[in-house]
Amino acid sequence: MTELPSGWATARLSDVCDINPRVDKSAFEPDTVVSFVAMPAVEAKTGKIDVSETRTFAQVKQGYTPFRKGDVLFAKITPCMENGKMAIVPKMVNEYGFGSTEFHVLRPAEGMEPKLIYHLVSNQGFRYHAEHNMTGAVGQKRVPAAIIEEHELGLPPTKEQRRIVEKIEAMFDEIDKGVESLQTARTTLGLYRQSLLKSAFEGRLTADWRAQNADKLEAPETLLARIQAERDTRYKAALDAWQDALSQWRADGEKGRKPAKPKRPRDIPAKATDIGIHGWTMMPLGLLIDEPAYGTSKKSDYDGGSKGVLRIPNIAAGVIDATDLKSSNFDEAELEQYRLIEGDVLTIRSNGSLSLVGKPALVRPVDTQFVYAGYLIRLRPIAGSLVPKNLVYLMMEPTVRGQIENKAKSTSGVNNINAKELQELQVPICSADEQSEIVCILDARLEAADALEAEIDAALTRADALRQSILKKAFSGHLVPQDPNDEPASTLLARIKAERLNLADGRRPKKARTTKQKETANGV
Repeated sequence: MTELPSGWATARLSDVCDINPRVDKSAFEPDTVVSFVAMPAVEAKTGKIDVSETRTFAQVKQGYTPFRKGDVLFAKITPCMENGKMAIVPKMVNEYGFGSTEFHVLRPAEGMEPKLIYHLVSNQGFRYHAEHNMTGAVGQKRVPAAIIEEHELGLPPTKEQRRIVEKIEAMFDEIDKGVESLQTARTTLGLYRQSLLKSAFEGRLTADWRAQNADKLEAPETLLARIQAERDTRYKAALDAWQDALSQWRADGEKGRKPAKPKRPRDIPAKATDIGIHGWTMMPLGLLIDEPAYGTSKKSDYDGGSKGVLRIPNIAAGVIDATDLKSSNFDEAELEQYRLIEGDVLTIRSNGSLSLVGKPALVRPVDTQFVYAGYLIRLRPIAGSLVPKNLVYLMMEPTVRGQIENKAKSTSGVNNINAKELQELQVPICSADEQSEIVCILDARLEAADALEAEIDAALTRADALRQSILKKAFSGHLVPQDPNDEPASTLLARIKAERLNLADGRRPKKARTTKQKETANGV
């Protein structure tokens, strides 16, 4: 520890806090109402704690952690540590409350500011030390009590503790105001994106383009007929290619795998609909894409084989992100079945989070080296009918997004959408030329929004760093000036130690006196 300011002292947390103190449960009646704090009742970022839930003492007397007003709760289990859960216990319905066993309880001694202890355990240095000294199985590691007990800190005098806390909170309040403004701006950006996508597929972004290209616009019936013809032509071309491959396979003595006959596209009824935009109509997505294809069910792992397998984590914001990639081995038939080409769109078909189901990502040339896993569906746009990037934007558009969520919503906890349901999505469509114009406009405007969001995120990161810088100054004695008239921390430590000894003596049972001791006491 660096040299401490005048009046400070070196101490361990256990010198100034009772760690996980017990409570005399015999003082409670079974029907006594107490506050109960489960892990979700503590907010990770803010330290806010909800103590409104109540239970009877009979319900909590076994296996729950006791605490009282002014105690500092610190989550000891891995996920909660990563989320930063800690809080100061406020006033409750009773003197004592109970909560999750995954909390450590730090009870500041008299003369210690609870908020100082709270800020200490939220300090990055303390958290780093705690997280790197966890014990237990992976995924369920915990911070041992000893790590907290033995942690050394520079201890300021009591009055300086109060000045430090006041200064921290004043500075944090200013940071919070800035963060609130940044988060509001971030929310506004999200609304702007949704509004932009809605405008795009209501034809408003390309109104000028249509005015300049009126001769290229098709009536709804003409547009639908052309798209149906393109679908039929695509199937016929695939059928012709299969027949050629089959003939060649037979000519070669039927060696190798027999070419698979292409599946006839599902019959999808459609009616040309005038939606009030010249050159546009509404139709099922299935008319604009090949038959959707599910991914491989083969198990993959990190360094699990020679072929990368795209999974749900690889579906980013409209693009493939291959940084967290697993792999497996596949034979030639499997590689052909799960092959990706430029312009394919992968979407998530099943997830516990409804907002992720139907999330799309465009396959770029660099992504064609991979295959894709079973929780994904491949959508392949028909050239001339649907521009691939336009499909990505369509699946993000609020109205289409609403259709996806309505089809996928489940009460079982896992939300799903299947190939048939995707084909049935009703989407607004225009000519491929106008689609390209839509993509061009959206790319430019959303890129600007993304750049602004990146600046906001960077500012939020700086705000977090500033908080940590303030805490570092606070616990090194550089945040507020020292006052030579303050009672030194060494005196505070001595008083806490003496009070603990007196309390221990009061609790220590007296030993039974021997006969000789009794005779001496009676003057015999």
